Amino acid sequence: MPAAAERRTLPPWLKVALPAGPEVARLKDVSRRRGLATVCEEARCPNLAECWGGGTATFMVMGDACTRGCRFCSVQSAARPPRPDPEEPEKLALTLREMALDYAVITTVCRDDLPDQGAEHLAACLRAVKAACPAMKVELLLQDFRGERAPLDAVLEAGPDVVAHNAECVERLTPLVRDAKAGYRQSLDVLAHAKRRRPATPTKSSLMLGLGETEGELVSTFQDLRSVGTDILTLGQYLRPTGTGRHLPVERFLPPDEFDHLGELARAQGFLYVASGPFVRSSYRAAELFLKGRLEPAHAA
Repeated sequence: MPAAAERRTLPPWLKVALPAGPEVARLKDVSRRRGLATVCEEARCPNLAECWGGGTATFMVMGDACTRGCRFCSVQSAARPPRPDPEEPEKLALTLREMALDYAVITTVCRDDLPDQGAEHLAACLRAVKAACPAMKVELLLQDFRGERAPLDAVLEAGPDVVAHNAECVERLTPLVRDAKAGYRQSLDVLAHAKRRRPATPTKSSLMLGLGETEGELVSTFQDLRSVGTDILTLGQYLRPTGTGRHLPVERFLPPDEFDHLGELARAQGFLYVASGPFVRSSYRAAELFLKGRLEPAHAA
């Protein structure tokens, strides 16, 4: 289905006003002056105004081209993207300090072309932000590092407040939805290793719905995520980025009451927090507020 046709047939609960307002304009200006990319803007997130107005934002580091070609993602693919900007850690830290946020998410494209897959650069970004903004809570939304331990450990040792890695979809659909270098079990292993290395650090994952999964498959996925200690789960509607053949069409738009039902099924598995709704994304203000609330007492102690 062409993207334009998909937009015309969007159900009423998926139609919202574009984000605007003075705070949104201010934060856009701050990030663009240093040439940084926010996922909030790149993905045209409908929650942008809510998140930025409430003191949270998500930044993507190591460029805007990924060495993988997942069929749900709007980020462009390249076999050998430009090398990461060595000044990016400092630029990111200065930008976040100027934005005066309470909670920031740092995510990254996959860089399979680099010897360490970009692990040291990502760790440097985190260390720079923590030094410049000691009161800010920082979540790292990590790639899988092809399942290799050394680059994952290098990033974990930089001290994220929250470790996130997205399973994205149920196991049956993984080969269709994600790049061949990714894997459902590989993602579970990343989350399990993060929890073993940093047991006190909350771990988080996200699933896109509307790709053809069944309720039974989702419950099995919830159980798998809990079995490796995942603390936080977000569930949101998959929306096709473009109408090209690369991007998968939406199989179904789930109504809000079905998201409520699936959220309850997930909570029954014992997650600390579940955010479930059509507009919920991996980085979502409600989940981040919950995490910030849990982290502050621990920091004070």
